[in-house]
Amino acid sequence: MPDYQAFLVELTDNIAHVQINRPEKINAMNTAFWSEIIEIFQWADDTDEVRVVVLSGAGKHFSSGIDLMMLASVANELGKDAGRNARILQRKIRRLQASFTAVDKCRKPVLAAIQGYCIGGAIDLISACDMRYAAEDAQFSIREIDMGMAADVGTLQRLPRIIGDGMMRELAYTGRNVGAEEAQRIGLVNRTFADQPALLDGVFAIAREIAAKSPIAIAGTKEMITYMRDHTIADGLEHVAIWNSAMLQSADLKLAMAAHMAKQKPRFED
Repeated sequence: MPDYQAFLVELTDNIAHVQINRPEKINAMNTAFWSEIIEIFQWADDTDEVRVVVLSGAGKHFSSGIDLMMLASVANELGKDAGRNARILQRKIRRLQASFTAVDKCRKPVLAAIQGYCIGGAIDLISACDMRYAAEDAQFSIREIDMGMAADVGTLQRLPRIIGDGMMRELAYTGRNVGAEEAQRIGLVNRTFADQPALLDGVFAIAREIAAKSPIAIAGTKEMITYMRDHTIADGLEHVAIWNSAMLQSADLKLAMAAHMAKQKPRFED
């Protein structure tokens, strides 16, 4: 496993633990973060041994969002011509969007474990994950509105599918803080835990449960759920029919059925 500047990555028992590792900077997303996250999630996608990813933040907080020093460096690149400035900014924004699209497109389920601050760009990040879980001290905020801008790295596109349009608009327009209890009530997180150790224990228990399933079946299930965000029910039914015409021939199906009938726990190949 290579050394990363912004992350710590470990693989144990088919679970990749991807930890944002800048606790002294409240895990702010610096230049290294944006390139390394693409590399890490490409590795998770390509590595058969990885069946589930747990995404967390080191220290007291999950992440305070985009590093303001990085934003300042972008401002320094701008000149006097509005057209050329627009091209520079568009390229930068698309590059940042690609970083979280890499998380969204990962074929393995990604579980976010969130404590403390989850602000601005951190909301964009957790919106690209499959599921979100929080410690009771978690604080969520779509903070971009207070910086005089619209969030542009995925929150406004992905969050309405998670918490509903009206609530997403309220949070995006006001930038107000949402605590863990409210986050669970509106469906932003699946479950809350007393503190960070309990949070990680709980999330890893769910990850182990997923990792024990057929990786072929998990990949197919994630593909179908993701596909349905952008397609009609008829399209989705056609897609799963074509997909399963191949995948139902996997040995995992026979293994799962035999284990079920014998009341045993099946063990699937990577």
